[in-house]
Amino acid sequence: MKQQYQVAIIGAGTAGIMTAAQLLKKNRSLSIVIIDPADTHYYQPAWTLVGAGTYDFDKTAKPMKDLIPHGAEWIQDEVVEMLPDQNGVKTKSGLEIAYEYLIVAPGLVNDLTLIAGLQDAVEKGVVCSNYIDAKHTWESLKNFKGGTALFTQPATPIKCGGAPQKIMYLAADYIRKKGLSNKSKVIFATPGTVIFGVPQIAQTLMEVLHRYHVDFRPYHTPVKIDADKKIAYFLDKTPQSGNTDGTDTASKTVAVAFDFLHLAPPQTAPKFIQESVLVNDAGWLAVDKHSLQHPKYPNIFGLGDVAGLPTAKTGAAVRKQVPVVVDNILKLINGKTADNTSYQGYSSCPLVTGYGKMVLAEFNYKNEFTPDPKLRLMLIGDSSKEHWRLWLLKKYMLPYLYWHKMMKGKDV
Repeated sequence: MKQQYQVAIIGAGTAGIMTAAQLLKKNRSLSIVIIDPADTHYYQPAWTLVGAGTYDFDKTAKPMKDLIPHGAEWIQDEVVEMLPDQNGVKTKSGLEIAYEYLIVAPGLVNDLTLIAGLQDAVEKGVVCSNYIDAKHTWESLKNFKGGTALFTQPATPIKCGGAPQKIMYLAADYIRKKGLSNKSKVIFATPGTVIFGVPQIAQTLMEVLHRYHVDFRPYHTPVKIDADKKIAYFLDKTPQSGNTDGTDTASKTVAVAFDFLHLAPPQTAPKFIQESVLVNDAGWLAVDKHSLQHPKYPNIFGLGDVAGLPTAKTGAAVRKQVPVVVDNILKLINGKTADNTSYQGYSSCPLVTGYGKMVLAEFNYKNEFTPDPKLRLMLIGDSSKEHWRLWLLKKYMLPYLYWHKMMKGKDV
């Protein structure tokens, strides 16, 4: 097997496949390898809808072999060690793969050990999570007959930071439709200080919380789950004396009994990334936030969930990151400077607020609301407000664009 390549890509997720496809569209003669152990590629944005019983899980999966771009080689193996000084990586099966340019896009991993008792709670089925098993979320929701429905997320960065509240809105709507509102309490506890970082979006979401009578608890970090007693413990850092600048805060542990619990698990960069010299102080891949180039190794680029960027980890962010990486790598191959610094932190979060309703948060590094002008073609004047056409975008149009455009390296 050939083990020397012009471009090696770690990860066959959204970022890896899309980058390989776009590179090959620009230059068919490139020698590209994609390294990823997975058999199946998932369209994960639809898992929110799966968890609410309104999307078929099987439609979120496709065989990995069908998505590897023609012209790229796929090594179905797992990277275990980075060797940037030798321009190489080592795999679990013992392969050493040399490269001229490296694209690091392995995504992130769930780490259940970071919340005490979480592993046990997941194994016992006491906690559900769209990040782990969206079908189990739907089964748990169907079995909910009233009581306390608790939704929470960790203090770590997570894939799609809005996802924990999306399933909460859908569950609250489901509870209302089933006539369970009078005997149910919905709680959303989050380490965050606001419901969303973009003011226009936050205003709409606060109205949604009010509509569903959600008990919103910011400054709450989950620290322990007691699966047998069905109690979640939080570190409550709510500012005292009305202060909102973080001063005069007395942390306390609070217990919340639940009948239904949905939790986004703590998430980290993969172990082989954390243990490499390529990470930043927070343990994520260090990259320039505008060029996506590694600060020490100019032939290495990173994008997607593993990248230490101050924006949301979403497929929409990847869509804007890939062209910058592709342009910079092709410039380096042609003996030019990697001077494309055009990535401004774009990300988006399709916030489903009920069955048939959605808000679309598009934003940049500055948390400025940056809606796509193309939305006007869908007769959507203000995507910071709930709209049924945005629901259609989420459920039907985005999956189509993902499989037939993004995965094939086409412009979206």
